[in-house]
Amino acid sequence: MHMYGFDGYGMGGGGMMIMMILFWVLTIIAIYYILKTLTEKSGSKSTPPESAEEILKKRYARGEISLEEFEKIKEDIK
Repeated sequence: MHMYGFDGYGMGGGGMMIMMILFWVLTIIAIYYILKTLTEKSGSKSTPPESAEEILKKRYARGEISLEEFEKIKEDIK
């Protein structure tokens, strides 16, 4: 005996529609997170490049250049 709207698995046409909607919602969410992850890795969160003065200060702090060289270069880059 087969009843109207019953497919033998406990879900009628409404249940299949809910499953289809759930499938598409999950698919759209998955695509959103994949695209979000790809755009974040492509450089949207990259740090800005260091300025010449910041590089100069680091070189002086590491002892690569003397105070005189530091001051001369600092004047040159301004």
